[in-house]
Amino acid sequence: MLIIVLGIVITLATCFPVFNQMRKHPKGLHILFFAEMWERFSYYGMRALLIFYLTQHFLFDDRTAQAQYGSYTALVYLLPLLGGFLADKYLGNRKAIAFGALLLVAGHLTMGLHGPEARQHIDLDGARYELVVEGRGGGRQVFVDTGTQRCLFGAAPADGACTANVTPEGGLAFSGLEAGSPLPQVIPDITSKLSEPERSSLFTNILFLALSLIVMGVGYLKASISSIVGQLYEENDVRRDAGFTLYYYGINLGGFWAAILCGYLGQTVGWWAGFGLAAIGMALGWLVFARRRLLFWTPGEPQLPDAAGAPPEPEKLKKKVLGPINLEWALYLIAIPGVAVIWYLIQSPQYTFWTLMVGLLLFGGYITYYMVRNCTWKESQQLILALFLIFMSVVFWSLFEQAGSSLNQFAERNTQLPHDGFMTVTAAQTQSFNSGFILLFAPAFAALWAWLGARQLDPNTPLKFALALVQVGLGFWVLVWGVNFADDSYRVPLIFLTLAYLLHTTGELCLSPVGLSMVTKLSPGAIVSFMMAGWFLSSAFSQYVAGVIAQFTASDTVAGQVLDPARALATYKDVFWSLGVVAIILGVLLGAVSFFLKYLGHGKAGRLGAREMIDAEAARKMTE
Repeated sequence: MLIIVLGIVITLATCFPVFNQMRKHPKGLHILFFAEMWERFSYYGMRALLIFYLTQHFLFDDRTAQAQYGSYTALVYLLPLLGGFLADKYLGNRKAIAFGALLLVAGHLTMGLHGPEARQHIDLDGARYELVVEGRGGGRQVFVDTGTQRCLFGAAPADGACTANVTPEGGLAFSGLEAGSPLPQVIPDITSKLSEPERSSLFTNILFLALSLIVMGVGYLKASISSIVGQLYEENDVRRDAGFTLYYYGINLGGFWAAILCGYLGQTVGWWAGFGLAAIGMALGWLVFARRRLLFWTPGEPQLPDAAGAPPEPEKLKKKVLGPINLEWALYLIAIPGVAVIWYLIQSPQYTFWTLMVGLLLFGGYITYYMVRNCTWKESQQLILALFLIFMSVVFWSLFEQAGSSLNQFAERNTQLPHDGFMTVTAAQTQSFNSGFILLFAPAFAALWAWLGARQLDPNTPLKFALALVQVGLGFWVLVWGVNFADDSYRVPLIFLTLAYLLHTTGELCLSPVGLSMVTKLSPGAIVSFMMAGWFLSSAFSQYVAGVIAQFTASDTVAGQVLDPARALATYKDVFWSLGVVAIILGVLLGAVSFFLKYLGHGKAGRLGAREMIDAEAARKMTE
């Protein structure tokens, strides 16, 4: 409840200036603002719960779950490339958005069809001892059922209570066993005695179907909705920049409340409640957009103009391409085999990797060919700088995107989260920290860059990338520092995770606003769109790499519960230290050479205005 109260305070403190400004803009902006806010609500609400859903409900081991999570998020970034092409060439933005939103509603609803929890047991001397799970979130407990009593796993020994704890040698030691219990006092090498999880193949397939529907829905929707914002304004309309800024606020507002509300319901009431609320959010977004009215049940003239997002050639969509099926329906029906391919790729991350590699090789090959055949020496240098910055962004996002996987699990397993009524904070709710900090600090950063720019002190683009890398590294080092303050249950105070997210957010505000803007500035006009596709392809690749990195933090689990919390904390400490070292060293090196790299831009890698910076940040968020 405390985090909900804080969320209300942050929202009220930031929303009034936004809504006051929105009255000065085309009414269609209200529609897009709320449609995108609900779309982000649905996506981030599901994302906050996903890693826990995989490891605690379906009992996938950490490495498998993190690989599947990375494959899923990579495809979320990859599919909008295809969806954007179909929208621009055939469907138009509005039809693509409406269809994508329906797929998203279907996907989130399907996520709620979770079925029975997977089960696991201990096999010992031909006997089977069930592992029983009770509670959710911070109150989740695992018991070893001996047949006559239940022994709480991971609890401190207490008089009259049966407990089971890991020994330094990796065994399981029992305390408080009844006389004559069939279980020995110590089971050596417990991991070898654990069965493979027994999960329903039907509901496991339903899970991957749901994720596939969401990926396909994002593919149709994400590349199009931001395009309509620009169509609301004339070419030289002075309100255009402010309109994108207001739209950007809606994106973060949706992500902020998604983690708070869906994260709470999913980990306290039930998975169906968290995923169901995400589905309701997306359904509201679809209704607002489809009716093109903020109050979608009211009659009258649509607030979003008919021309906004209309198909480029409406008559072509009516052309029959296969029997009675016209082109428009054919473009919808291709989603069916597309969902089947995605269903396979999410479960086979290695093939997702090769899909991304083929894309990167084709992209790199064409850019090299284009530079050799068509670019002057100056243009080639600018492209080289753009490609270098894209590579550095992959490093940053691979570390930053630990949020949904390893940092989410760190919050659950090794962070002191309050679980006492009003003060309760669930692990999934910590995913709101990033969006909350952006709502608070994005205007401050814009003002800072404007203040520095007026004094000719605004850092150049490579230097801002360097600052971002150093800050994301320092964020991981804050967590390493926090390990020194861990309690007897090997949990770090919440303030350290909060500070880590704060540093990651300030790093994001240094890098992401300038990234998209500089790609467009440094690219020759003939290949700007292709370079933007390369930027999003690199974002997809960074999501996959983030999943690979998260696997280094994997811990052995018993029915979804960490087997050895002390070892888990030590693993996080080692991995986070290494990530911090890599990020800070790369950041320092990049900062040292940034003053030379900016000359490759020939004046196009300098400073950005405050408005341009927020504009570019809005564009990046729209593509998430």
